[in-house]
Amino acid sequence: MNHDGTANPNRTGRGPLAGLRVLEIASMAPGPFACTVLADLGAEVLRIDRASDVDPDTHSSTDPLARGRRSLAVDLKHPEGAALVRRLAARADVLVEGFRPGVAERLGIGPEDCRAVNPRLVYGRMTGWGQSGPLAPRAGHDITYLAVSGALGLIGPPDRPPVPPVNLVGDFGGGGMLLAMGILAALYERERSGQGQVVDAAMVDGAALLTTALHGLRAAAHWEGGRGENLLDGGAPFYTTYETADGGYMAIGPLEERFYAQLLTGLGLADDPDLPAQYDRERWPELRQRLAAAFKERTRDEWTAVFEPTDACVAPVLSPWEAHHHPHNAARSVFTETGGVRQPAPAPRFDRTPGEVQGPPPVVGQDTRIALKDWGVDVLDADRLLATAAVVQYPHTGEIR
Repeated sequence: MNHDGTANPNRTGRGPLAGLRVLEIASMAPGPFACTVLADLGAEVLRIDRASDVDPDTHSSTDPLARGRRSLAVDLKHPEGAALVRRLAARADVLVEGFRPGVAERLGIGPEDCRAVNPRLVYGRMTGWGQSGPLAPRAGHDITYLAVSGALGLIGPPDRPPVPPVNLVGDFGGGGMLLAMGILAALYERERSGQGQVVDAAMVDGAALLTTALHGLRAAAHWEGGRGENLLDGGAPFYTTYETADGGYMAIGPLEERFYAQLLTGLGLADDPDLPAQYDRERWPELRQRLAAAFKERTRDEWTAVFEPTDACVAPVLSPWEAHHHPHNAARSVFTETGGVRQPAPAPRFDRTPGEVQGPPPVVGQDTRIALKDWGVDVLDADRLLATAAVVQYPHTGEIR
């Protein structure tokens, strides 16, 4: 049991990845997201937290990116700490780390160190710039990786600076999600070769990959304008958002003629002979003004009621904190509550081996003793590691026996 009396996660994990063992070296955003995806799909994830992060005043964690795993607090700079990680790697299928290039090697837990004890280990590396290239040793954040990948320059209106898309495109889409996919691909290949390998996941690579279709549109002369002047970036007046009477917004995207006709019917503009044609680019500014004026006549909820029964491709723009109220999301249980925090539920869905949130986020170090036991470290050895402060248990009580 956890220190708060709740069940430990991953003891009987369900989902298509049940039985898979993952060591996660604690890091920021994209690495934890990848491990959350794996945990939601049934993998047993053991997070190696910094021993220095054990806080006697912390009694709970509310980070959804930490859900569904145990926390083992280790001093990685302690010789016994690094040795312990290598011992655990011998029993793992996957190890995930998010250090700058060279740091894991200096700590003694790099790919060669770990594969020496487990040739089948899939070693996932999550960075912004990758393991090679002139920027590899440099610091960065989501916005800088997107800038160099070409993705950031696509986002935003034409008369304003590029708009950072929160950190969804780099950290999570091009970063953590692609790392999770790479790990699964390496595991599939391991079934044939019997060998693990290093997965070098870089946010700049992944963000660039997400723009693949746009390169094709550009080559076919279908993406010739600047930022905010094209079909899918807000340039088209029928693929954008409009403010409503109450200050809310509606998103519209009826690219096809038959869907666009339903938009005009809902707005009361279907019989207007002076309305510009849908794909008359010369008159797009005029069309935008007409649509904007129409949407300002009703509230967001009123327009939602008008368009929800249609194929007009119109939807209310919801905040993440409103989205769980939407009837569609509620019917599909798109959101769940874990550890007192409402958050997105596992995805995708499986009909025979459904994934699930394996448990709430752990407090740093709460599972040190039980995790050591379950990963093959005997009681006396665990006591020795605790005595030397190579590992830390929170709270500082409890038995492994």
